Amino acid sequence: MDAVPALDEPLKKVLGPATAKVMAEHLGLHTVGDLLHHYPRRYEERGQLTHLADLPMDEHVTVVAQVADARLHTFASSRAPRGKGQRLEVTITDGSGRLQLVFFGAGVHKPHKELLPGTRAMFAGKVSVFNRRLQLAHPAYELLRGDAEETVETWAGALIPIYPATAKLESWKIGKALQTVLPSAQEAADPLPEPLREGRGLVPLPEALLKIHRPHTKADIEDARARLKWDEAFVLQVALARRRYADAQLPAVPRRPRPDGILAAFDNRLPFTLTEGQRKVSEEIFAGLATEHPMHRLLQGEVGSGKTLVALRAMLAVVDAGGQAAMLAPTEVLAQQHHRSVTEMMGELAEGGTLGGAENATKVVLLTGSMGAAARRHALLDLATGEAGVVIGTHALIEDKVQFHDLGLVVVDEQHRFGVEQRDALRGKGKQPPHLLVMTATPIPRTVAMTVFGDLETSVLDQLPAGRSPIASHVVPAADKPHFLARAWERVREEVEKGHQAYVVCPRIGDEEDGTKAKKKAPEDEAEKRPPLAVLDIAEQLARGPLAGLRVEVLHGRMQPDDKDAVMRRFAAGEADVLVATTVIEVGVNVPNATVMVIMDADRFGVSQLHQLRGRVGRGSAPGLCLLVSEMPEASAARQRLNAVASTLDGFELSRIDLEQRREGDVLGQAQSGTRSSLRMLAVIDDEEVIAEAREEATRIVAADPDLERLPALRTALDALLDEEREQYLEKG
Repeated sequence: MDAVPALDEPLKKVLGPATAKVMAEHLGLHTVGDLLHHYPRRYEERGQLTHLADLPMDEHVTVVAQVADARLHTFASSRAPRGKGQRLEVTITDGSGRLQLVFFGAGVHKPHKELLPGTRAMFAGKVSVFNRRLQLAHPAYELLRGDAEETVETWAGALIPIYPATAKLESWKIGKALQTVLPSAQEAADPLPEPLREGRGLVPLPEALLKIHRPHTKADIEDARARLKWDEAFVLQVALARRRYADAQLPAVPRRPRPDGILAAFDNRLPFTLTEGQRKVSEEIFAGLATEHPMHRLLQGEVGSGKTLVALRAMLAVVDAGGQAAMLAPTEVLAQQHHRSVTEMMGELAEGGTLGGAENATKVVLLTGSMGAAARRHALLDLATGEAGVVIGTHALIEDKVQFHDLGLVVVDEQHRFGVEQRDALRGKGKQPPHLLVMTATPIPRTVAMTVFGDLETSVLDQLPAGRSPIASHVVPAADKPHFLARAWERVREEVEKGHQAYVVCPRIGDEEDGTKAKKKAPEDEAEKRPPLAVLDIAEQLARGPLAGLRVEVLHGRMQPDDKDAVMRRFAAGEADVLVATTVIEVGVNVPNATVMVIMDADRFGVSQLHQLRGRVGRGSAPGLCLLVSEMPEASAARQRLNAVASTLDGFELSRIDLEQRREGDVLGQAQSGTRSSLRMLAVIDDEEVIAEAREEATRIVAADPDLERLPALRTALDALLDEEREQYLEKG
């Protein structure tokens, strides 16, 4: 039997089962190669201390600091009623800030002996707040004394690598494990073609791995990072370039609109002219539909830039050419909303086969999971016979029973809410692969589009249609200034008195069962955050208190589909003044008369989600107002995020801020379906140049050698990136 290559060796054999188990479960590391690619997050220099002032809340951190003082307190508690409870409070400092460490019960003895004032150590734990001060409860620590042989050895390097760690496995233990496997780095196969590596002055892979884990100088770290970033960008771009190459080999039916067809009739009906942006993007889409291989295009646009209209024109172009077009929406509320707005926009052109229908009309059919059996049978028949040119639905469209006469275009709304299998299943319903148009209302920076949607061409709509009103946004600090919140509810009443409507959004529904069984908290957890505000509670409080006398309705995801639709219809018809909802209203809901939105616990939402939600107001001629309510303190990162949202309406600017604040993996989770992002070194925002250059190189290499026969090491790296699951992900993207 062949020996296992060094980098594929299971960690269990090298580090023992206990450590290997923790690494697999908590860090997703299984082999020697996985561990070698678990890079330090940053480095500590001897004598240079971490900034305690910048510690993030609720994150697991590692700091190097000095003990300033240590005090042992005794107290009475339920477990130690006679005042025998012990609590050790240690204050550590790094010159820039101070941090409190607490140890309880039997856990106080060892640190009490070891953490004497003046002692330097590495501390690891989760940052929490107690009595408005940052603290680490029961942190693990490693003294930096240099007395024991091993400690001297491990910390002898001038630069101490700090690894992404977990409560179960501290950074220094990961460092020791790496010491064990580092010799295997010599056997790493280099995926970069030699001419490319030399042409760009990049160090070989084994050298990069040694330098990233055991740097002697800062220059070592720079060399290693530059090289490892290229690997990540290049291998991912090769995967995407091969996707694009394979797609270009597939056949598709070209779909061209007729000069006197349904599209022309629709354009003549429009009560306004298209914006320059809508015209330009439509041309790009029509050019794609006219080709003999499937168009794969991403249409991204600002909230309210008129993407639905552009998508509808593309669908009508396909109907003109004798095909059918399907629009896939992520929720029933949204599918019904799209169906309503499309039939309204098309008027008699949507009444194909009925008496009032125009001569080149078609049928527009809705298909969702909760439809009655008879309506569903009708819809399925219209699809199979080709009677319905346009179909709008949820994933009910994907079921085996659904047959199309001739599916020519699939429009997917809100990409990130759809599993790839679902898109793939729908694409499989065409006789030949249909064209694909993906719409997203979350603006994506160019580099992310190249990385996440690298197999799609991109069109951007960045102009707002005429007649849209500006939206003013303000942060309402509910804890510091409660009168601001009272004023917010007054503003809602004022808008309603003017004949307008309002949304109030909460993070939670409020009928969750587990909320009742509160766990008994340890003293150090007392400062834990309260649960997020809930729709059902807030609706009741508002109806009884500040908004008494107004018509307040509730909308959330666990309501029956018919009830949801009824609430939306009443709100759209002006029969309710205030809609208290979860984020089900985030996309596509269009009520031009709604002018104000209050977002409760706004700090619990992401930047792009807040931008999406805000886009639901100011859709008519009256100006919009968005109030972001938060109890987070002024200086917190969460408040800075909210200030950023309040300060700009530019979605692309916000998406950059969002990306800079979130971990890359969250954003790219959609490109890599594994739980861990394969991007460990590449920062999508900062490394724009590397990504763009890697894309060019990848496209060139794949065009010359689609199967990478001349580049076996690159092929291996690609297989590692695209383990089965990811390969399928990109296959289906």
